Amino acid sequence: MNVLSGKGLGLSVLSSVLFALMPVYFVWLAPLDGLQVVALRVVWSLPMVLLLVVVLREGKALLATLKRLVREPRLCLAIPAAALLMGIQWWVFVWATMNGEAMAMSLGYFLLPLAIVLTGRLVYGERLRPLQRLAVACALLGVINEVWVTGALSWVSLLPVLGYPPYFVLRRWMAVDALSGFVLEMCCLLPFALLALHWFSPSLILQQTPWLWALLPGLGLLSAIAFAAMLASSRMLPLSLFGILSYVEPALLVFVALYVLGEQLPEGAIWTYGPIWLAVAWVCLDSARLLRKQLRRAPASP
Repeated sequence: MNVLSGKGLGLSVLSSVLFALMPVYFVWLAPLDGLQVVALRVVWSLPMVLLLVVVLREGKALLATLKRLVREPRLCLAIPAAALLMGIQWWVFVWATMNGEAMAMSLGYFLLPLAIVLTGRLVYGERLRPLQRLAVACALLGVINEVWVTGALSWVSLLPVLGYPPYFVLRRWMAVDALSGFVLEMCCLLPFALLALHWFSPSLILQQTPWLWALLPGLGLLSAIAFAAMLASSRMLPLSLFGILSYVEPALLVFVALYVLGEQLPEGAIWTYGPIWLAVAWVCLDSARLLRKQLRRAPASP
């Protein structure tokens, strides 16, 4: 595997931007509660990701994955496990956004790259380059300050840290392409989403605010593109590099929380977010240098 894939880098940035925009979309769905939004997100994501499969001509890859389920029964256990891990993350992401916890959630996503880098080091034996080490050290200073000031990390912050690393390891172990894996995970979550909509029906809200129907397909499409881009980049890049690039998303989430959702920056937060923003700057510099080197080494097109 190349040290850096330009395509993987682009997909990682795209997924971070789309995920950072999702809280704004959830606010537009505010008459619905968090569980209803998550359930509708699953229901609408499945047809949208199937549409992406058709548009991107990935039908053969999906068929090949379905055949693997017959040949490799262990995938029938791994895929539901991955779906469960992802479903929990979807729920906390929506709940935090709609309950004024976007800043706490962003802190969890700041911690997540550290957990992914550690996972890459322990599971895959990946090594960090000097600027990557500097970025991790800067981010770690910010995290230590946050723990020192608050005395603890909220469960909203901890769930992404504890849930996503095993999810990415499991997805990499399955070696299933991004769209096919996403389709199967949505299929696993769909029965639970339908049950949730049956028990906590949003029909009255949708009747009173019919314009929400126009937003629901967009919710599915946004989710499908963002997750497909994230999963594809997680397989194209070394896990340590993928983890450090994940700093882009929480940095954008802080901006959205402050200037779009109207949350307040906690007192003394500059000592938490300052080093983390510096880590983002080092990551951007390191990624730009490596991409430039890769482009120079690439053979010219005929």
